[in-house]
Amino acid sequence: MLLPKLRREVCQLHAELPRNNLVAWTSGNISARDPASSLVVIKPSGVLFDDLTPENMVVVDLQGRVVQGDHAPSSDTASHCAIYRQMPKIHGVTHTHSRYATAFAVVGQPIPCVTTAMADEFGGEIPCASFALIGGEAIGELVVETLRGQRSPAALLQNHGVFTIGKSASDAVKAAVMTEDNAAIVWAARQLGEVIPIAPAAIDSLYDRYQNVYGQR
Repeated sequence: MLLPKLRREVCQLHAELPRNNLVAWTSGNISARDPASSLVVIKPSGVLFDDLTPENMVVVDLQGRVVQGDHAPSSDTASHCAIYRQMPKIHGVTHTHSRYATAFAVVGQPIPCVTTAMADEFGGEIPCASFALIGGEAIGELVVETLRGQRSPAALLQNHGVFTIGKSASDAVKAAVMTEDNAAIVWAARQLGEVIPIAPAAIDSLYDRYQNVYGQR
């Protein structure tokens, strides 16, 4: 079996999506790219999260062609691969239809950076890209176009949901969790009144501290 360790990691990370209320039924997917071979491990299409195993993860090449697996890969595979081909430092991609973040996507609005936690993680707003149909590379192209040169590891896709990227699959999942958490905070805050923006210089300072000082080094 190819890439057994990466298969286990991707399988285990999928449990975080329903655990964090980021998906419904079989929606959503995670992939990881192996740095050595550039092969990609991704969720099989339409399989319940409780039925996922390392063995039924699908291995594809960077063109989305199945290299190993008994199941069809996720319908978002072409978009995942388009991201990997154009962003060589990225080794994890997560896609969700999480409720609050997708609410921003269906009205075509970015999520504004109005919490220190969001400044820490995203270094600014979470942008909203335009609309693209599922199944080909168009969504992946929009993600690359929207995030290239940006600090945010997350992009909303109009009328669709959320794509996040990371140096690992775990990083991409974390970004998806934090996207939804901040979307929910902003939505709730707007029921109380106008949100208070954080000054750009303060966002820069918070982002630098979190990325370069916070945690164990």
